[in-house]
Amino acid sequence: MSHYSKPPSGNSVDWNHPELQVLLNKTEGWSLDNRGVYSPVACELHVGWGAGASRHATLVYEREGVMVLETRFVIPKGEHVRVDRIQAGAMRSTWGTVMDGREGFRAEDRANGVHVHWVHVR
Repeated sequence: MSHYSKPPSGNSVDWNHPELQVLLNKTEGWSLDNRGVYSPVACELHVGWGAGASRHATLVYEREGVMVLETRFVIPKGEHVRVDRIQAGAMRSTWGTVMDGREGFRAEDRANGVHVHWVHVR
């Protein structure tokens, strides 16, 4: 073997093995969904810098620098938003930019016109 050749991995996988195919077939259609690990919070969403009117949204996930919102409307990527919510008895506003969005995957999401948006917080 040449020292330029990639060494063998030591793990040989037969991707056509019937037992492996059964396992792989069980995962078809799976998608990751983190909802349920964070208690949803009702909030008011202001879309655009000069937005005067707010729209209802639900904060379904948050960690430092990122919020995930559910809406009943589409928000374009790159749009600036302000999220207002009650926290510890006081109104808290958070500003951010919509980085991605999509229609919800769940059957109830599709039936209710839910869209999921990832917002990077400033």
